[in-house]
Amino acid sequence: MKELRQMRDAVISALRAGGLAAEAAFPGKWAAERKTPLATVAVGAAEGRALGFCGYLGEARGEDGEAREVYGKRLEGVITVDVRAERAADCEEGGETAAAVLLGKLPEGIRPGELSWEALAWEKQTGLFLRRGKLQCEALFLAEAGDEGPEFLDFMLKGVLRSEQSA
Repeated sequence: MKELRQMRDAVISALRAGGLAAEAAFPGKWAAERKTPLATVAVGAAEGRALGFCGYLGEARGEDGEAREVYGKRLEGVITVDVRAERAADCEEGGETAAAVLLGKLPEGIRPGELSWEALAWEKQTGLFLRRGKLQCEALFLAEAGDEGPEFLDFMLKGVLRSEQSA
């Protein structure tokens, strides 16, 4: 689902902007080779709902002044963030940074809910300390009708620029 990837990528960008190294989940061997805390991010379960009547939100004016129909949908999901580090103190610090970002520095299209963390643990496979977190959240996506008829442009996470999504 493209929307889940957008949520994951937005969280990764926010964590990086907050000063924490972050990558997509399932890091494999390279996580053990890092000398600084690393957060890995995935979107778990998600459930979608249309906003407005059949997703229709109304009209918006583009930069060219043309009116375009706007549609929306909402996904409720769980974002998982695993922080790994060589030292327990670094793992704890990475978890604190991740928590601050997840609760206060995500794009406007992701509304945080409950954040929970598991206890710090030693991960035998990687030889690193691990702190697992889960954020229940709601993500809002918007789409506009295309210029040439009823086809839709892709749903984009609210508050995230299109150029960031194509990168």
